[in-house]
Amino acid sequence: MRFHLLGHRGCCPNPAKPDGAVSSSPECWTNVYVLDGLLRSGKIQGRVLFLTICAAGIGGTFQFGYNLSIINAPTLYIQEFTNETWWARTGWPLPDHLVLLVWSLIVSLYPLGGFFGALLAGPLAIMLGRKTSLLVNNIFVVAAAILFGFSRRAGSFEMIMLGRLLVGISAGVSMNIQPMYLGESAPKELRGAVAMTSAIFTALGIVMGQVVGLRELLGGPQAWPLLLASCLVPGVLQLASLPLLPESPRYLLIDRGDTATCLAALQRLRGTTEVMGELAELEEERTACQGRRARRPWELFQDGALRRQVTSLVVLGSAMELCGNDSIYAYASFVFREAGVPQEKVQYAIVGTGCCELLTAFVSCVVIERVGRRVLLVGGYCLMTCWGSVFTVALCLQTSFPWMPYLAMSCIFAFILSFGIGPAGVTGILATELFDQTSRPAAYMVCGALMWTMLFLVGLGFPFLMEGLSHFLYVPFIGVCVCAAIYTAFFLPETKGKTFLEIAEELHRLNFPRQSQGPTWRGPEVIRSTEL
Repeated sequence: MRFHLLGHRGCCPNPAKPDGAVSSSPECWTNVYVLDGLLRSGKIQGRVLFLTICAAGIGGTFQFGYNLSIINAPTLYIQEFTNETWWARTGWPLPDHLVLLVWSLIVSLYPLGGFFGALLAGPLAIMLGRKTSLLVNNIFVVAAAILFGFSRRAGSFEMIMLGRLLVGISAGVSMNIQPMYLGESAPKELRGAVAMTSAIFTALGIVMGQVVGLRELLGGPQAWPLLLASCLVPGVLQLASLPLLPESPRYLLIDRGDTATCLAALQRLRGTTEVMGELAELEEERTACQGRRARRPWELFQDGALRRQVTSLVVLGSAMELCGNDSIYAYASFVFREAGVPQEKVQYAIVGTGCCELLTAFVSCVVIERVGRRVLLVGGYCLMTCWGSVFTVALCLQTSFPWMPYLAMSCIFAFILSFGIGPAGVTGILATELFDQTSRPAAYMVCGALMWTMLFLVGLGFPFLMEGLSHFLYVPFIGVCVCAAIYTAFFLPETKGKTFLEIAEELHRLNFPRQSQGPTWRGPEVIRSTEL
């Protein structure tokens, strides 16, 4: 691998020196030999891959978590602004139920935008590529930040509503394309850990949104437009860093047929020139995808060869949103107050819940390549079932024993920790590992649309569940966790350490158990169609 280092004194090209370096200084040659040896030994390999993870994450799933949590802090201030704006326009105050309706629209437009963004992600990933799609996606963030920042000066709560729709679209696009981009860029030995970083950045965004939304920072009555507009900062960071990093090697070779650029991207991402073995695996995958255009989302449901993959995606994608983790965040304030936490201190306790999910996301990222995907999913859902049951008992008996509210508060932290162990991150890997290059964008469209729809329905129905089921609120969520654990244990294949072709062959055997032979791969041809 070429490594150019300029000396402090006169430098001149000398092809006789190792790897084409340039320098006439003896001490610089010592540095060249040392650095060249480090690169070849693998001690500093993966630096570009790490930077790619950070650049994709900060403007990707970080934005999702950040915009999901910052809206909680200025709730009362935005409602007051809505009423004041209406009064200034009409001379009459807005009735309380209409103020609540406007606020509900502001909140619900975020998952609605996410739904549209998920549908947009597939065509963007195919036509523009993974990296370029993430960069173009920041257009929505910039427009939303401008709307948020000038909404109070313009006296328009409609600008807030439109801004929430735009950041929702941005989140929908990034949550689909980021794990696709990272999963295709990582080596098979690290694919699960790299894809799990999407969950880390989501949890980090939630925590940062909770911290920035504290009253001492931007959560005050005058600073809320800046709080909402602060989503511009991670967008700018991504725009400044991601263009310097390589595109997905799989996209370059299989979708565009650009072998030279694919080889250069692999060498940068791996930190070594010894990538011919991996390039050969990509060539085999390109051969396997020969002559096939990119699939449309509805075609996934019509192909018998994708039956197990689509079923796993729908069941586990739905379970992640219906397991009750998002709802427990909404219930946390009530439980903390019941446990005796002062009202002014509840916001700090809620920050602690976000830190719990961030901690377990880090732990899962470290252990996923050792224990596998199924163990994390089954273990996470089983623990959530356990803590959800204890939480239900604690709510029923909270007036009978003085320590029961504290047990309920502990269950909240334990439930969130259990969610972060497996379901939070592993579910996002499924579309990358279970589908081939021609089906992957459509699979992410299905998964993203399903996730945002479920998020919208849970947010809409949760108040009615609270009113109708009272202390037994979590019984339906416990049932979902049990079903998800059973399905994962018996029907989801393990993908740890396997190439995409090996996974495809195993899934073919599962979908067609009576056929002894594997799938028949046809001769090489580059996929050039961008039609969906």
